[in-house]
Amino acid sequence: MFDGPVGDARESLLLAASLLAADAPERAEAAHLCAADAAWAAGDIAACLSTLDGAYAGLGAGEDVGPGSRQAEGDHGAVLESERPPSPVTAAPSHGDGRRSRDWAMDAFVRDYRDGMRALLARRPELATGPLRRVLDRARADHRPERLLRAASAALLLGDVGAARAAGARALASARTADSAVFEARALEYLAYGELRAGRHAQARAHAEEGVRAALAAGHRNTAASHHAMLALAASIEGDTAAVGRHASAALGVARRHGLAQAATLAEWATARADLARGRPLEAADRLGPLVGPGPRRGHFAVWMLAVPCFVEAAVLAGHPEGARTVVDDFAVWAAFGADPHAPAQLARCRALLASEDGADDFYLRALALHDETGGDFERARTELLYGRWLRRRRRLREARPRLGAALVGFERCGAGAWAEQTRGELRANGAAPGREAAGGLSLLTPQQLRIARHVAEGATNREVARRLAVSTRTIDYHLRNVFAALGVRSRIELARMVDQEGR
Repeated sequence: MFDGPVGDARESLLLAASLLAADAPERAEAAHLCAADAAWAAGDIAACLSTLDGAYAGLGAGEDVGPGSRQAEGDHGAVLESERPPSPVTAAPSHGDGRRSRDWAMDAFVRDYRDGMRALLARRPELATGPLRRVLDRARADHRPERLLRAASAALLLGDVGAARAAGARALASARTADSAVFEARALEYLAYGELRAGRHAQARAHAEEGVRAALAAGHRNTAASHHAMLALAASIEGDTAAVGRHASAALGVARRHGLAQAATLAEWATARADLARGRPLEAADRLGPLVGPGPRRGHFAVWMLAVPCFVEAAVLAGHPEGARTVVDDFAVWAAFGADPHAPAQLARCRALLASEDGADDFYLRALALHDETGGDFERARTELLYGRWLRRRRRLREARPRLGAALVGFERCGAGAWAEQTRGELRANGAAPGREAAGGLSLLTPQQLRIARHVAEGATNREVARRLAVSTRTIDYHLRNVFAALGVRSRIELARMVDQEGR
């Protein structure tokens, strides 16, 4: 489950559940839940649903375990034997012939967790909220890390990032008290993911760095792959291309061998976002398109929606908005559920990017108002940058200046270096010189010229640059001549040297 192909883990766990059902129903239930976890990690929504549904049938026709049934409140240990010692035999009374009683009832925590998960996977979010909220309530007085991790998962599914962080922090404290590297690595995974969802990327990076160490100490490469994927996402915010590549490669190397769809989707998203930060929207759109579009290559069902705003931005900037309209309709359904606090503002931003000349203003202003309600410097700064760029290109320079200035402050506050550099280029093109840069050098270039200069410095031909930026080769030739004149360089080698020097 944590250091091998998760598809194999699911089959083994289902076999365990069938063997345990008669004599140890509480352990059979633990095996079923972990089998559902394996299907989740693999991104197999049908297998996840069938596993959750099959547990009810597998416990016997006469048992009172369905949704809404009366349940025993006692805990029967919804964990695997490898996670803690066996439950006392009195947990489920035995018949005289050695078989466990068939009137065992699933405990309330497990029932609510299962019902909430089933409802979400069946696209019935209105039926999921109540059970998942009860999971959080029941976990408040619980100190077992396995239960607290289930509570953190429920909170993330509800979009309650604060509750997810609280449950994850308690699980981490419990794991460290028990000196359990296994639970420590998993608790750090929930904490890192929760911080990413909240827009606190530096904190997410700190948790994920610890998580990699704990996962490798426990011998759990699958958990380490998830942490590497989150480190790649954090690095994509900061504009650290080398770190993105390093962590994404580490995540994908394990994810592809072991069938970890969630980790793979996060790593691909991180790579695409790094492309977008570097002014390469065409590459970002090409990478994200299969992940967010319909078909067999779509990303993990719990993650691909998070990448939709990035894809819409990349597709529009690359000059291909037609591919983004369909996924925005799906994203609107997701945003309405409330599982992601940033989604409503991101949806308004997507609408602005795709809107006509007359409608974009209102959508951008709506997005900024929604950002005010949820916080998060990075997402708000991205909206300010896109709005400022849109205003500048319509020669509304006085309106564009404060938007771009606010974007620069936001990016600098959250350490988004590459995004801040993009914003400085827009400010220069708008007629304002950001105070942190000295005049001269690359600061003399327009944003488009700067993008072309960087691509050429990386070794791309004019034709390759034209393809990346979705313009003609003739346009690249024209801009490159102006770049050489503005910088006073005579060759691509001199240009590459200047770009490298200023980057340092």
